[in-house]
Amino acid sequence: MKPKNAIPKPPWLKRRLPTGPEFESLRGLIDRGDLHTVCQEAHCPNIWECFSRRTATFLIMGSDCTRNCRFCAVSAAPVRPLDPDEPERVARAASRMGLNYIVITSVTRDDLPDGGAAHFAATIAKIHKRLPQAKIEVLIPDFKGRMESLEAVLDAGVDVLNHNIETVPRLYPAVRPQADYRQSLTLLERARRLDPGTAVKSGLMLGLGETADEVLGALADLVRSGCGFLTLGQYLQPSPDHLPVERYVPPEEFNEWRRKALELGFTGVASGPFVRSSYHAKDLYENKS
Repeated sequence: MKPKNAIPKPPWLKRRLPTGPEFESLRGLIDRGDLHTVCQEAHCPNIWECFSRRTATFLIMGSDCTRNCRFCAVSAAPVRPLDPDEPERVARAASRMGLNYIVITSVTRDDLPDGGAAHFAATIAKIHKRLPQAKIEVLIPDFKGRMESLEAVLDAGVDVLNHNIETVPRLYPAVRPQADYRQSLTLLERARRLDPGTAVKSGLMLGLGETADEVLGALADLVRSGCGFLTLGQYLQPSPDHLPVERYVPPEEFNEWRRKALELGFTGVASGPFVRSSYHAKDLYENKS
């Protein structure tokens, strides 16, 4: 169903979908392992490319979320108890995929006292055991500001700590009504202070109605919080029930945002219409820019 009054997608957002044996092989491995990926649950436009390259972002703690952000395709529904076997299944799948850079994210679990931090830590520990040389990036929720939860994840040993601010502060009531902009910045700042050796990363979606000055202000806030890595991508409306796209940002503008972000002090920036939090995450981490 096409969203009402939808802005037609521009040519740069139309792409061929690569399919083939690698894509089907990886999808089968994930299905047989009873695993979830954010690629599938969030309707990521890069799933065909990433699965064909045998990469994926593991989504832990189930496929249902306790929040209902108006930009996100992940289901907001009653959640189930955590599966204690999931960390081992994720580690086993990462090993079978031959990964040396592993990205783990989760739904938001406000129902859990620690927000799921212990489950993150258990998953990280299982991966370290099976793949001791692998780099690990985590994309975490805000844990409702619980710094002990952040510490538990960092203590487990990660190379990149990612938490997205998603948009500019003015748009939070519409885009992330259950989140707090300053709380997210504080989490990133604390991560940098607690473990200076761990890279700190965040990201924003463009096209939700933000102004250029608001984006610059948010990027400056991230730099002051110690964030070194940044992703900027185009917001795409997952369904008619989600927020509409206010504007499609052309590729050349994304290139200009990358330039400005690097000038502000970011170490590595991925900026483009199809960029998502974990898109080419290994390349961003290794190439730094």
